[in-house]
Amino acid sequence: MPETTDFYTRTQQPHSPPSGGFDVTPDDVTRLPRIIRGLMVSTGGDVAVEYVDGSIMTMPELIPGVQYGGLIVKVLATGTDATGIKGLV
Repeated sequence: MPETTDFYTRTQQPHSPPSGGFDVTPDDVTRLPRIIRGLMVSTGGDVAVEYVDGSIMTMPELIPGVQYGGLIVKVLATGTDATGIKGLV
């Protein structure tokens, strides 16, 4: 008999696939409503982010539809020109 998995009680690990997501509006001041484990864009370009450790980095030339990992607390408006940003949790 195949083993069953209860996906609602499993602990997520950093390498686990996304279990949800939401639209992200870049903002230089406001943190995301929750930490995201990655992001995707609909229209390619640069995305400036703040990581959980407080470091800020611009992710250059992101390609639409590709999942980019990272524990991110903020997507900054300054330095971001990609659009249709989706936060993955």
